[in-house]
Amino acid sequence: MKKHFLLILLYFFVSSLQAQKSLNVDFFLGTSNYSGDLQEKRFTFSQAHLAGGLGLSYEITNQISIRTAFKLGKVSATDSKGRNRVRNLNFSSMITEGDVDLQYFFSPLGTNPFTPYGFIGIAVYHFSPYTFDSTGQKYFLKPLSTEGEGFIAGRPNYSLTQLSIPFGAGVKLSLSDDINVGLEVGIRKLFTDYLDDVSTSYVDPNLLLANRGAKAVELSYRGDELKGGSQTYPRVGQIRGSPNYKDWYYFTGLTLSFRLNDFFNNTKQHYKQRKVKKHSQWDCPGNVL
Repeated sequence: MKKHFLLILLYFFVSSLQAQKSLNVDFFLGTSNYSGDLQEKRFTFSQAHLAGGLGLSYEITNQISIRTAFKLGKVSATDSKGRNRVRNLNFSSMITEGDVDLQYFFSPLGTNPFTPYGFIGIAVYHFSPYTFDSTGQKYFLKPLSTEGEGFIAGRPNYSLTQLSIPFGAGVKLSLSDDINVGLEVGIRKLFTDYLDDVSTSYVDPNLLLANRGAKAVELSYRGDELKGGSQTYPRVGQIRGSPNYKDWYYFTGLTLSFRLNDFFNNTKQHYKQRKVKKHSQWDCPGNVL
């Protein structure tokens, strides 16, 4: 899947260079964040992290463009800042993403001081939730199957590389014919509820111990680490997370775009002029009568 996606990105890049119309290089700097069982707000800057990105966009018309980009960010959350503090869970995960999307500008860039736009596309992303135990040792959560994924019927293992649907909106300001800046919010519709490794209910700790070991039991419920917290492991089937409250992640930040056509054309023209000048220096002088 990743190989095919990279081929699509390469095809888009080569086609854009050959077209020599409106090819732009795009930069993104902002924040990445998440919404799910450990952070129930749909949009917030609480527990956000720095994120960045780089991409290319090609203007099909003066109001429609196709864009491809690579973004890198981090998401995390902890129950200590949420509603379900007695559960005492937390997670972090790096997010790496490549996407292709279509942008629609509600008016041609440059015709108004600010140009709003919307976008939707498809992306491939990779994540891997992890946490630290009470001694500070780092553990990746997927191999621990904290909710019985992979050995309990109806709970298959989840993949760490998946597809998502990015969509969102933004606004751009043209600083010149070739440079514009903007503000963008992009949400990712996911097809997993395990971005935070929390989704359904507690499993039998004896089964978890037999299949994944003591550390899996320790990190599946951490209320016993709290002062005054319950030392009793929750009963089998007790809600750990809500499968109806799906996970999302999103990027919010500033964009900066440079149109490359003038740069390529000027470079090409400069090379031609130098070539003509070099040849003219070696021309034989005309006969003087």
